Amino acid sequence: MEVVTDKSIIITLAIPAFFLLIIVEYFYGKYVGKNTYRLNDTVTSITIGMISRFPTMLNLGVQSVIFVYISTNLNLELLSVKNPFTWIVAFLLYDLSYYWMHRMHHEIKILWATHSVHHHGEDFNLATALRQTSTGWLWKWIFYMPMILLGVPVEVFIAVAGVNLVYQFWVHTEHIGHLGWMEKVFITPMNHGIHHAKNKEYIDANYGGVFIIWDRMFGTYIAQRPDLKPVYGTATPLNSWNPLWANFQVFSIMINDTIKTKSWRDKVKVWFSKTYWRPEDCIEEKNPDDFYKKFNPEITSEIKIFSFVQMMFTIAVSGSVLTFVSSHAYNEIAAFGIIIVLISSLTGYLMHAKILAYRMILFFSFFTILGIYYFEFISLEHLSTKLLLAQLYMNILAVIATYSMQSLQNVKILGTK
Repeated sequence: MEVVTDKSIIITLAIPAFFLLIIVEYFYGKYVGKNTYRLNDTVTSITIGMISRFPTMLNLGVQSVIFVYISTNLNLELLSVKNPFTWIVAFLLYDLSYYWMHRMHHEIKILWATHSVHHHGEDFNLATALRQTSTGWLWKWIFYMPMILLGVPVEVFIAVAGVNLVYQFWVHTEHIGHLGWMEKVFITPMNHGIHHAKNKEYIDANYGGVFIIWDRMFGTYIAQRPDLKPVYGTATPLNSWNPLWANFQVFSIMINDTIKTKSWRDKVKVWFSKTYWRPEDCIEEKNPDDFYKKFNPEITSEIKIFSFVQMMFTIAVSGSVLTFVSSHAYNEIAAFGIIIVLISSLTGYLMHAKILAYRMILFFSFFTILGIYYFEFISLEHLSTKLLLAQLYMNILAVIATYSMQSLQNVKILGTK
């Protein structure tokens, strides 16, 4: 029996609808003259989202073992799956548990390290909702243990978890304004936008998943001010399109601070302090003007096209693995995950305008193809494998074509001198 907080079939079925709504939002924004999308940020958000499904498919962590043990040996059996009231109670309990899990992940640095990836996006749109952590399995499950202890049935728990997460998708948009009475009860785009803001007037507020009532009850509700526009992102910006770095940036900062600070007390405090705290001898000067700047390296049209195609292949390959997960061996899922992370990281490096990334992608694609055929670490019969091979072959052809065009342009330039 597997029990995880985000392994509901509801999420898997909702993914195609998520992408459809992202497309609709993009064209709607263009139509009304308020486009909230940038290609680099969108590619990163979607890539991070697809990668985040692999730890779930691999069932990483100890949550399943612990939840099964509790439900088998410590279950108070207060709720029955046959009672409709159980579903209502479970839904409310899950959102209350989510509120405290979410709040603690904003207040304790070691927890923030796994959650910060969701807040790095400096645009606020439906693609931002897909920026889900790949390391949340480390400890977010702890906050849901009381539900299992009380006797919430496994199938009920998984269902309400899926509905809760799917609900949170639509609130990541700037195109929906005030919704009147709904904002007093539910999380809406208006009050969730405040949660993603890094303005000191807005930071650390509106933690609910479905209901805003918990924030009102526990004093963490903040309404948007008409005179203060939210600025999205994190106080310490990611400044990267690398999905791997996005998941480990805060861990890296904590490790560096632990090594750098001279105080032994601070070496420990770094990990369990408030998210904004750092040792005095580790604080760097910040330029106030950088607060409003978005990370946006200038890149060529060729890189934009190449990055977009990589994103589409990442969606196709990851989606195929997710859809047919039962037909893949565990080691095959792990292999797909590693390959997708590496390709996405190299694409992110390319979107930094690092032309060297083309060569790295060329070599990686060539040796991965060689490895698939020679070592057969993933079956050639899978649709996922065929899609991945198509992506790798396309990478090789695209890079060779790019270098050929650059060489011709150089020849023409030399010929005019």
